[in-house]
Amino acid sequence: MNGAEHLVETLTDQGVEVCFANPGTSEMHFLAALENPRIKPVLCLFEGVATGAADGWYRMKDAPAATLLHLGPGLSNGLANIHNARRASSGMVNVVGEHSSSHLKYDAPLTSDIEGLARPLSHWVRRIDGAASVATDVAAGVAKASEHPGRIATLILPGDASWQDAGEIVRLPKPSRTRRAPDRQRVEQVAKVLRSGEPALIILANKATRGEALSLAGQVAGKAGARLGSQFFTARMERGAGRTPLERIPYSVAPALAFLKPFKHLITVETTEPVAFFSYPDQPSLLKAPGTQVHALAEADEDSAAALAMLLDLLGPAGGAALVQQRVETPVPTGPLNPISIAHALAAAIPEGAIIVDESLTTGRETMGYTAGARPHDLINNMGGSIGYSPPVATGAALACPDRRTICMTGDGSAMYTIQALWTQAREGLPITTIIFANNSYAILKAEFSNMGAGSAPGPRALSMIDLDRPKIDWPAMAKSMGVPAVSVETAEDFHKQLVNSLRADGPVLIEVKL
Repeated sequence: MNGAEHLVETLTDQGVEVCFANPGTSEMHFLAALENPRIKPVLCLFEGVATGAADGWYRMKDAPAATLLHLGPGLSNGLANIHNARRASSGMVNVVGEHSSSHLKYDAPLTSDIEGLARPLSHWVRRIDGAASVATDVAAGVAKASEHPGRIATLILPGDASWQDAGEIVRLPKPSRTRRAPDRQRVEQVAKVLRSGEPALIILANKATRGEALSLAGQVAGKAGARLGSQFFTARMERGAGRTPLERIPYSVAPALAFLKPFKHLITVETTEPVAFFSYPDQPSLLKAPGTQVHALAEADEDSAAALAMLLDLLGPAGGAALVQQRVETPVPTGPLNPISIAHALAAAIPEGAIIVDESLTTGRETMGYTAGARPHDLINNMGGSIGYSPPVATGAALACPDRRTICMTGDGSAMYTIQALWTQAREGLPITTIIFANNSYAILKAEFSNMGAGSAPGPRALSMIDLDRPKIDWPAMAKSMGVPAVSVETAEDFHKQLVNSLRADGPVLIEVKL
């Protein structure tokens, strides 16, 4: 076997099932090795789609995917969504092709400092020295990516390490996915705080917003009379009827300050205290009220379910019932499209088990609160703030869970960053409904213009940097050119009808919501 064959064989031995790829000349031996039936290769037409898809895969699988990127420029094209994945604590293994070792000294056009490009957004970077070390290096990278929280591992693969004979493969053990136990003394302190009866908000993040941890948190809150919340953005939250409800801390500074003002205690679980997304003139960065105390129940690398179980035991048998979200039957809306009618259409249509990937920056801030009582579903948010995350993340999530419908909600400005994801969705026949909220502008920036104190309203030249109406983007034509059926809607009832119709489709569908 050559080095590339060792690489793919070791990836699969370590539990990696998929490789999101945009290959080039240096990676031809890797490409040949992807004939291995134990791994699924998925072609992405832009590296930001590949890295975003790997993020979406991890969010649904809790296991890393691999990416294949072409030298330093290919890695650079994928860095924005690597940043988002890092902020979401998603693990991934990036394999970056490189010139052969003997060729580097000639400074060919695609030569670059790949380590220098990778290091700021990677937790672990390694250059493979030769074919003989491929298996051990790959296993180390997968082990790093598989830690909790997930890590970004970047492997640099020189061409000669791919094509040289690597000898017999060494079968290495799969990575351990154990999590650090919580500190009992800290848990006892939190129990004391909750017994005091002072107003407390328990803030959940990462793995604590789903599964056993979320259920235990609902029991703790019910027993102690505390409230349960999350940061405005979460990596993946289980929500809807029958699940433990979480109150989202508002995005904007003033509403967030008002929301947090009553609490004497903030108890954090796999997260830190709330911080403003941006710095604004004359506004605080830390959002808690003066005098509010912050207590860490479980740190980011600890077992939050174990911490919550321990806390529940310490609180004893007395107390109220667990928090459970009731089903809210939402009538199908009629009339003009606005954030409320859009929310009602979504709440009425979301099927059980849906995966909602939300990047509706302007519309969605007012929308998602109205869907809390919809059928049970998962909600995925952009944790890093770099726009263009949602079409690729939806692609990876749908590949990870092909039996569930994924609904991707994005603005027109964000979608243009990574719209190539539609092509991969069509090629793979993925069950994704993409909703484009087309307001023909970066509408969020119009509000931020005044929030930042830049003026009461943008002038003509500033507006020309925000508006997207000259020319308007033809979203149905864009989608159809990449093999995705598409429709446009202009009323709430038509939006609901087309959304329900899309859920019956076998493959991807795009809906343009004209605002």
